Amino acid sequence: MSAYSLAFDSFVLAASTDTLAVEPDAREHADAVEFRLDLADDPIGQLSSYDGALPVIATNRAAWEAGGADDETERLVTLSTALEYDAVAAVDLECRALADTEPAADTDEARRVRTAAREQGVPVIASVHDFDATPPVAELSELLRAAAEEGDVAKLAVTATNRGDALDLLTATHRATEAGETVATMGMGEAGRHTRAVAPAYGSKIGYAPVDPADATAPGQYSLATLRRLVDELG
Repeated sequence: MSAYSLAFDSFVLAASTDTLAVEPDAREHADAVEFRLDLADDPIGQLSSYDGALPVIATNRAAWEAGGADDETERLVTLSTALEYDAVAAVDLECRALADTEPAADTDEARRVRTAAREQGVPVIASVHDFDATPPVAELSELLRAAAEEGDVAKLAVTATNRGDALDLLTATHRATEAGETVATMGMGEAGRHTRAVAPAYGSKIGYAPVDPADATAPGQYSLATLRRLVDELG
């Protein structure tokens, strides 16, 4: 087993970044680094020279899901290349690409990346994002179920506009966990911010935070040190 392995059988706090140079600053609080290849300069070069202590979650987010990667096939080939490096302990793939429900996605290539990851024992995070709203609990539960079918971890990030949205997300998180699904959930925006700290108490297995709040990769993120403290205190 690689020293960089991740199993997601317990909570993992990931430092989200587009540069692996900040990894030493993340070690005190983080369990892993989410490396945003789509936002990085020379991402494969950074991976080839990486000698950090933290395992890497490789994400190359598609433009059609608010990421920075415009060329669909190229971004997936780059993600596949990232799997060649031992430090890459998990890979994030959009659920809609894997499920063939997004016209702009290269589903065949996304599924090839998933197969390559699993052959190497690297967990696949199947991610779903809603940048406009929080669907009702029943729909949230269905999104998590579908993502759990496509990946080893079902990741769901939705936009909360009020406390009711946050409560719905936590309810769906609890139900999915009780059903035996491995999930990672979070509410984006100020109304959902506290869910990043509270969702782990309901079963969410991954949290994301920047080392420096000025470098946030999603709306409503706490700083890394703050989220670590909150999760530990609530857990």
